[in-house]
Amino acid sequence: MKKVTVFCGSSPGNDPLLMESAYQLGQQLADRRIDLIYGGAKVGLMGAVADGALSNGGRVVGVLPDFLRTKEIAHEGLTELIQVESMHQRKLKMHELSDGVIALPGGYGTLEEYFEMLTWGQLGLHKKPMGLLNINGFYNGLLMLADTMVSSGLLRPENRKMMLVAETIDSLLEQMLTYEPPLVGKWMTPQKV
Repeated sequence: MKKVTVFCGSSPGNDPLLMESAYQLGQQLADRRIDLIYGGAKVGLMGAVADGALSNGGRVVGVLPDFLRTKEIAHEGLTELIQVESMHQRKLKMHELSDGVIALPGGYGTLEEYFEMLTWGQLGLHKKPMGLLNINGFYNGLLMLADTMVSSGLLRPENRKMMLVAETIDSLLEQMLTYEPPLVGKWMTPQKV
């Protein structure tokens, strides 16, 4: 795993641990010589993860749609800033550049980006590890929902396991480095009673 895409909030949140953890993730990726691919902004958790990687000499590639650059949120200190036309192109470019994905806490955009790539993996379009850094239990409700999907017969247990989850960066990176994608397809058949 040489390049990791990180999805996260463009806001800092109200828990200081979120910003600290984002910064530390950037630092640890740089320590492991893993390039950071992210949304290209200087604000919020996005800016913190980039700053953490850059502080340790890491390579940081931002992917930013043109309309966001005009809002003056682009990080000017990146190794490379790739400009694209749309949010869809941004996600595709981040996918093309990475070997794995980590979602830090965030809002709608973070979830949408993470789940689209997770779905691509479920459909067999890639075999990348998909991690959730569950800082202070941020993703606990989401994990309960995923378990409900399994118990309701709408998600295979094997596909549920594609969501790699840890509360610490080291643990999450180790899970990602040893990840084996599921061998079953997405589609389920009705259970015979």
